[in-house]
Amino acid sequence: MYSILDIETTGGKFNEEGITEIAIHKFDGHKVVDQFISLVNPEKEIQPFVVKLTGINNKMLQTAPKFHEVAKRIVEITEDTVLIAHNAQFDYRILRNEFRRLGYNFERKTLCTVELSKKLIPEAESHSLGKLVRSLGIAVSDRHRANGDALATLQLFKILLSKDLDKTIIKSVIRKETEGELSDRQLDIVDSLPSETGVYYMHDKDGEILYLGKSTNIKKRVNQHFTKSGGRSRQLQKATKKVTFERTGNELVALLKENEELKRNRPKYNHRPKAVIFSHGIYVEKNEAGYKTFKIRKTTERNGSFATFNSVAGASNFIYKLTREFNLCDKINGISEAKGNCSNYDDDACLGACISKEPVEEYNQRVAQAVNKYSLNQKNVVIVDKGREIGEYSAVLIKNGDFKGIGYYNLNHQINNIHILESIIVPMRGNHNTTHIIETYIRKKHSLKILELSDQ
Repeated sequence: MYSILDIETTGGKFNEEGITEIAIHKFDGHKVVDQFISLVNPEKEIQPFVVKLTGINNKMLQTAPKFHEVAKRIVEITEDTVLIAHNAQFDYRILRNEFRRLGYNFERKTLCTVELSKKLIPEAESHSLGKLVRSLGIAVSDRHRANGDALATLQLFKILLSKDLDKTIIKSVIRKETEGELSDRQLDIVDSLPSETGVYYMHDKDGEILYLGKSTNIKKRVNQHFTKSGGRSRQLQKATKKVTFERTGNELVALLKENEELKRNRPKYNHRPKAVIFSHGIYVEKNEAGYKTFKIRKTTERNGSFATFNSVAGASNFIYKLTREFNLCDKINGISEAKGNCSNYDDDACLGACISKEPVEEYNQRVAQAVNKYSLNQKNVVIVDKGREIGEYSAVLIKNGDFKGIGYYNLNHQINNIHILESIIVPMRGNHNTTHIIETYIRKKHSLKILELSDQ
């Protein structure tokens, strides 16, 4: 659990600043579950440059509560959370000083989004909050006001969590949370999980990932882990002290994250990822008459195939679908074994029986259309799908036919501006397996929105 924090102060000498405004958003890693926003009477004058910067003046704070009147609420909302702030050292110091004046020792774990962004977004020109969030396409209102900056920090932290493929943030937090014996409540975690699509992570007491997987129903899948019999399953059940998750909004992002993070983390209880996750490919070849035909071959590489499959049956079914969708010949594609006309025809118009009835160029053009629709080869596109919440969308970036990464957006200019798009994308390395995952998903989901990108 996190507390996203921002504080505005009076300015002045070090350790003598007073708080003028505070905003805290309690964030469970997926949504805000509580918030506290308030002006605060610092009982001292605000420096003129601060008034100009924030718009907060002494008159505005005359009737605001004093710090001792809001202190209890701050303790309650931040209890058992990690404080997140942009330049956390400053905000945490100010907060601790105020509590120290009240005779209370306020201690919380902290994470700084400046330091995190330097590690996870090293290519950013600036890591100041204003410039960084603008480069990521994050809309900011009320800049230099506590709630405006806290909300901007929250959106930034969400992006940092998604970019943290090695899970260093989650691991460090869990390591602190699980010091000592875990309670029964922590062991009984299934009820706290969502029945949604995403990736889940089973951790040991040190936060290390023991097992990770994807599911369209995280709650149901983790429950299966805890109820499954067998020696290895019982070992995993005993070692698991916490389960975290990331909602992805759709299965494609979950599949791609699982594929990437299995390679990066190599959890103890996952089977070793296969070097190649497909077994057969469909190739386009010309027959003696010059007509393009589909041929199924066993393969462990893309190696010229335009589509890959896990079985001969899957490839055969797809060829059958293509012949119907693009009016292609069953006979020359090996679907029909009829000696004369295909069963689809009542006369000799069948291409298999009388191939010269249709010009080669016209027929081959339809084959090319079929290949182009279902292959990513050399394409520059963004695959848009559902996001994690209403108004949000996922983006899967493909450049020159290669998978480049995933991200989320909720504003049209973020997807239309290639520079912003690439800044919010979590970079991932594409290979034959990721291409197989994406193309397989495209074949199954006909309603996917696929946007072409202009050459950059």
